[in-house]
Amino acid sequence: MHLTAPALVLTALAHGEHGAVVRFLTPDDGMHAGYVRGGRSRKLRPVLQPGNIVAVDLRARVETQLAAATVELVTSRAGLAFDRLTAAITEYLTTLTAALLDEGTPAPRLHAALDALLSAMTAGTSPEQAAAGVARYELLLLAERGFGLDLDSCAATGARDDLVFVSPRSAQAVSAGAGAPYAAKLLPLPALLRDPRAAADWPGIHDALRTTGWFVERDLLIGAATTLRPARARLVALLPA
Repeated sequence: MHLTAPALVLTALAHGEHGAVVRFLTPDDGMHAGYVRGGRSRKLRPVLQPGNIVAVDLRARVETQLAAATVELVTSRAGLAFDRLTAAITEYLTTLTAALLDEGTPAPRLHAALDALLSAMTAGTSPEQAAAGVARYELLLLAERGFGLDLDSCAATGARDDLVFVSPRSAQAVSAGAGAPYAAKLLPLPALLRDPRAAADWPGIHDALRTTGWFVERDLLIGAATTLRPARARLVALLPA
């Protein structure tokens, strides 16, 4: 295997005395892991920070072998680590992506969405837009993993208007009229989950993260991925009420 591509750094774990096993997300070839010699050195540690864009060269003699990787920094996003919210978002989403994607399976929509959110945060987007981006990314990740929500029509009536709830059982939208008698058992459906152009305010963001979080915890954070629940909880705790 030989792959040369730009890539997002997702995670970098110490391996041996000086090296690191790094997971990269490429635009066209999905996630790949590689061993970076000297990855824990003073020179390479800043390069391998999660969220950075690097030019990576991966080589392995056989497909089952961990590839050897060399990297060159393309875009640093080190500034994200100096703000509590952007640091928490970067840590959670990069680790979540690395934990859930199958190696070598193309995921261009996830790469584009994650790169766009990291770029926006680096450019100084508002905390509201950054937090809304987390909910939208989780929604996309659910769809990419086969657990997509159906938010286009009411589960009970088929109506496409006045959709304000989500059924936690069917993962389908429910209209205000059909859902009113069962409101306490349903999840909220804020506009920002249906329309990427919708304004994001804190009440809507908390509603969105409550809904995506319910399905993420049920369908994605299982097995070894349950260790990511505290990181998500810390992120949500940073948001204004």
